[in-house]
Amino acid sequence: MVIYTDGGCVPNPGVGGWGAVLLYKGRQRELSGGEPQSTNNRMELTAAIEALRALNRPCTVELHTDSQYLKRGITEWLPTWKRRNWRGTAGPVKNRDLWEALDHEIQRHEVRWAWVRGHAGHHYNERCDELAEAAIAAQRGRR
Repeated sequence: MVIYTDGGCVPNPGVGGWGAVLLYKGRQRELSGGEPQSTNNRMELTAAIEALRALNRPCTVELHTDSQYLKRGITEWLPTWKRRNWRGTAGPVKNRDLWEALDHEIQRHEVRWAWVRGHAGHHYNERCDELAEAAIAAQRGRR
């Protein structure tokens, strides 16, 4: 299973959207959603959480993100945050609710995290960006 995710806000903070593309055995599934008030980082986290939640059974996953915050948070910082009762070097960890949700989701799967440069022409990363932008537009239409 290969997953690509992206999230964003316009402005930041502001109207948020996220997108994910799931690839498995030649099939492609797209997911997206948004929130009327969020941040880029919250949308990046939400994209990964929702993509992993969409999996019906435990999977081996290669998850691609263009967010260093997401990749470094989950692969480097999370164990320390948990050990320090969700405190980072500058105080309480921001977006703790989403980090806890993501931590819960990764317990079901074997996830390898990969970083891709955003807006660099990578097909699936660009598609996730389009899905996130469409979700932002949909949120704006609901106002």
